[in-house]
Amino acid sequence: MAMKIRLARGGSKKRPHYSIVATDSRMPRDGRFLEKLGTYNPLLAKDSEERVKMDVERIKDWLSKGAQPTDRVARMLEAAGVTEKKTRSNPKKGEPGKAAKDRAEKKAAREAAPADDAAAE
Repeated sequence: MAMKIRLARGGSKKRPHYSIVATDSRMPRDGRFLEKLGTYNPLLAKDSEERVKMDVERIKDWLSKGAQPTDRVARMLEAAGVTEKKTRSNPKKGEPGKAAKDRAEKKAAREAAPADDAAAE
């Protein structure tokens, strides 16, 4: 059985509240889970202690049993010092898209054109 430690959404529309749960990876996001391990409230300030609450001992126990945290939960565990920080690499994230590159080229061409006209006189 492939185990995951992930977020299960609760709360009303536009007011999310998440539970950190241990579940079988084949279950739906908000479906059946084996154990509730903590809570996450994204509406609170980032420096608030109430934003992320975790039962660290139970999480360590599930990790030792082979449960894999999702990316978001892994980042929370890294911030809490439960797991070591992974190096992530997404070199294309900072690169502008095709439309932005085209706009930059057109702008550079427009700026270069008046300089050429002034040099011709």
